[in-house]
Amino acid sequence: MGAIEVPVLIIGGGGCGLSASVFLSDQGVEHLLVERHPETSRIPKAHYLNQRTMEIYRQHGVADDVLAEAAPLEYFGKVRWQTTLAGDGPLDRRLIHEMDAFGGGELEESYAAIGPVLPAKLPQMWLEPILRRHAEERNPGRVLFNHEVTTFSDEGDHVLAEVRNVETGEVTTVKAQYLIGADGGRFVGPAVGIRMEGPPGLVNTTTAYFSADLSEWWEEGTLITHFLSPEDPDLSSNLIEMGPSWGKSCEQWGLHFAPGPPGRWDAETVVPRIRELLRIPDLEITVHKVTDWIVDAILADRYRVGRVLIAGDAAHKQPPAVGLGLNTGIQDAHNLAWKLAAVLGGRAPESLIDTYEAERRPIGRQNVDWAVSAAVHHQAVIDAVGAGHNIPAGRRKQRLESYFDPSWLGDTVRARALEIFHTHRGGCQSLDMEVGFAYEAGAVLPDGTEPPVRVPMRNEHTPTSRPGHRLPHAWITKDGKRLSTLDLTGRTGFTLITGPEGSPWAEAAARIAERLDVQLVTAVVGAGAEFADVDGGWEAVRQITDAGALLVRPDQHVAWRSPAGAEDPEQVLTGVFAAVLGR
Repeated sequence: MGAIEVPVLIIGGGGCGLSASVFLSDQGVEHLLVERHPETSRIPKAHYLNQRTMEIYRQHGVADDVLAEAAPLEYFGKVRWQTTLAGDGPLDRRLIHEMDAFGGGELEESYAAIGPVLPAKLPQMWLEPILRRHAEERNPGRVLFNHEVTTFSDEGDHVLAEVRNVETGEVTTVKAQYLIGADGGRFVGPAVGIRMEGPPGLVNTTTAYFSADLSEWWEEGTLITHFLSPEDPDLSSNLIEMGPSWGKSCEQWGLHFAPGPPGRWDAETVVPRIRELLRIPDLEITVHKVTDWIVDAILADRYRVGRVLIAGDAAHKQPPAVGLGLNTGIQDAHNLAWKLAAVLGGRAPESLIDTYEAERRPIGRQNVDWAVSAAVHHQAVIDAVGAGHNIPAGRRKQRLESYFDPSWLGDTVRARALEIFHTHRGGCQSLDMEVGFAYEAGAVLPDGTEPPVRVPMRNEHTPTSRPGHRLPHAWITKDGKRLSTLDLTGRTGFTLITGPEGSPWAEAAARIAERLDVQLVTAVVGAGAEFADVDGGWEAVRQITDAGALLVRPDQHVAWRSPAGAEDPEQVLTGVFAAVLGR
C-alpha cells in the first residue's frame, strides 16, 4: 500500500470534477482527481453550455477548444414543436411552432451585448474529453481514471482516503486537507450525512441514444424538437442533435420519450418505436444505449461538512428544462476553487470556505425551482395545442386538426396557443438566469443598494456592478487590442478597477498587496488611461465615477465598490479585505 499527500482530493471525473481540477491547477493548488470509470462519459447527458459557463471556460483557456467542437449558434438557436419528423399523412411533418432560443436568431444581439462569448452546444460525452485533456496537462499524473475511493474519513485537520486501482486492485492511502465530492451524490454526501431535500423522483424518462442518417428530414438550427404525436401520447418525445457533426450532417441523436415506466424498451424493442415516432419505417438505426432516469428536483441540506465539500449533481439535481444542471455545477467549482486556493495559500482563514455554501446553495435552490417551474409550464404549453400526455388519442387528433384548421376558427385557436407559446421564453430565453445570479451574503461587502429588478420571465438582464454580481461586460481596448472588462480579472487574484481619476486607489492597492500579502492588480479604465473605453460601453454599466473603484474577485464577481473616492483609500481597502476574506 502506497501513500500520497495532496491539499485537495476530488472524487468524480465528470464535467464538474474535471472543471474543478482545471480551476484548481490554474490557482496553483495541488490536487488528486479520482474517477471510478476507465473513460469519460459515453452518454450525451447535458448538451447546453450557457453564457456564464462559456465565460468561465474563456477565463481558464478552455473555451477555444470547446468551440472548435461545439455546434455554432446558428445550428441550435431555435426550439421547435411539430407532429412528426417524416411521413405523408395529413398531420405528419406539420410545424406547430418554433421560437428563437438560447441566444439564437433575434436574441443574438442581446446575448452578444451581455458577454464576450456566446453559449455553445456540446454534449457532455464530447465535452469531458476536452476537460480531461486540460486537467491532465495542468496536473500530470494526478488525474486518475479507473480508480475509486473505497473509504474516507475526516480526521479533523485532514481527510484520509483509500484509493483502489480498479484494474490491479492496488490500494493507495491519500491524505488531503480538503475533499470535493463531485460524484453525483452517489457516495460522498451520504457518507458524511448530507441529505438531499425535495420530493421523491418526479417521473421516469427513457432516453434512446442512437445513430441514424436523418439529413433528409431534419430541420437545421434546432436545439431541441418536441414531437407531439397526433395519436399516441407515448410517442410524444423530443429529439436532440448529439454530434459530433451538426445540422444535417449530425450522426448521433438523443430521443427522450414521454414519461413512462422504467424498462419499457431495450436496445432492440426501442427501434420500431423510434421508427414509428419519426414516421420512417425503414430507417437504419444503431442503438448505443437505452437508459431510464428519474427527473429529480432536490437540493443538499448542506454543501460542507468539516473538510468535505460537495458540488454539481452531488449538491443539486433538477429537471433538464432550461439547461441549468451541468452549468450550475461548473459554476460551483469556479466559486470554490479560488477560496480553497486562498485558504491553502495562507491568504485567508478557513472561514472563507464557509462562504461557498452561503453563496452557492441559494443559487442551487433558485435554479432547481426555476427548472421545475419551466418543466411544469412546458406541459401547459403542450396542453394548449391539445397534445398533452393526459389527452386521449381520439381527442388529440381532433385538437391538432383544429389547430391546423385554415378557417377563422383555426386562426383563433392558433392565436390563443401562440400567446401561451410565448410564455416559454422563461424556459429557453432566460438570459438573466444564466448570467444574472448574485451573492447576497458571503465573501462580498454589500453597499446597501438594491439589486436591479428582475423581470418575471428572466428573459432580460440588467448589468450591474453591485457587490455580489458578476462584473458587467463591456468592450475596452489596450494598445489597439480589443478586450472584455472580464479579461481584466485574473485567474488567481483580485482586481481593482478604477477610473482615470482613481490614482489614490491604485497607489493604495499597491501598498495593500505588499502589506497584506494578497494577490491584487489594478486596472485603470477611461480617457487617457491604460485601458480605453472607446465606445462608452464601460461608462454605461460601471456605476462608479471616474474617481471610484471596484474590487473584483478571481471568479469575476464584484466583492466591493466605492462610487467615488475616499479620504484614506488604504484604510478603506484594508477594511474591505478584512471583511471579504474574513481576516
